[in-house]
Amino acid sequence: MTSRLPVFPLGGALLFPRMHLPLHIFEPRYRAMVSESLARDRRIGMVQPREAGEMPALFEIGCVGKIIDVETVEDGRFNIVLEGLARFRIARELGVPTPFRQVEAELIEEGEPQILSIAERSAIEMEARHFADAHGYAVDWEGVSRLDDESLVNGIAQIAPFDIASKQALLESDKLRDRADLVVQLMQFFGRHGDDEIGTLQ
Repeated sequence: MTSRLPVFPLGGALLFPRMHLPLHIFEPRYRAMVSESLARDRRIGMVQPREAGEMPALFEIGCVGKIIDVETVEDGRFNIVLEGLARFRIARELGVPTPFRQVEAELIEEGEPQILSIAERSAIEMEARHFADAHGYAVDWEGVSRLDDESLVNGIAQIAPFDIASKQALLESDKLRDRADLVVQLMQFFGRHGDDEIGTLQ
């Protein structure tokens, strides 16, 4: 199934199905995108750019988000929250007169939430504690323990300061088990680097 989507290219900002992503929208072209989306179906495609620049090439895989909360602030800016609906694959970019980019996207069927084994879940939680300690992050571990497997893995993928290529690899992993293995590897690797060194890799 294909769909026409406005896209928001933003490096490091991942969205997964059934997850939430808060965004502050201040650029005029993306304020226009949000306004049009609110007037239509509230959907926006989040996708990472492959490079810097005004019109960068885009990665092929992104995620459709639906605006579930919106606050209009001064100067026409927005605070919004997106809820992930489905990943998509860009079929082609459309030539449109809007200030924001639009694509024809093929939606990827996700299926039911997946689960991990007890050992896999324990490995992720243990590595997450090491990673948080290494970077001085304060974490509500009791709250983390109550998350389902998918929310835990995808939540780490969204908020951890991995580089753009690593985040894209996580988004493109179809199976939760594969994504969980990659999350552990990335936490082990980036856990050996300070925040400043991580920033140089992005």
